[in-house]
Amino acid sequence: MASRNKADQGPVAPVIGLITIELHFPEAGSLKAKRMVVKSIKERLRQRFNVAVAETGYLELWQRSELAAVTVASARKIVESHLEAVDRELNERFGSELVGTEFEIIG
Repeated sequence: MASRNKADQGPVAPVIGLITIELHFPEAGSLKAKRMVVKSIKERLRQRFNVAVAETGYLELWQRSELAAVTVASARKIVESHLEAVDRELNERFGSELVGTEFEIIG
């Protein structure tokens, strides 16, 4: 009897990981100043981790921001590892501005 590999089993349901990031920028004196910092953070996450990132909350506040980053993979373990790496990066680079993060995994 021949063994079956994963390719023979058909499509695998994707696993989606979401990390919600809350930030505080006490030095920001305007929306323009905040958006410059937020843009930099979003670009860094996109380039370093290949995630989709959007500003999702506190859009009109000068000193607060909520970002959401999403990743997709075929296995939960990969998604968890990816989100943990994003969380570590945020803590290392933006620890003083980071209010908190929250994970959600779908699938």
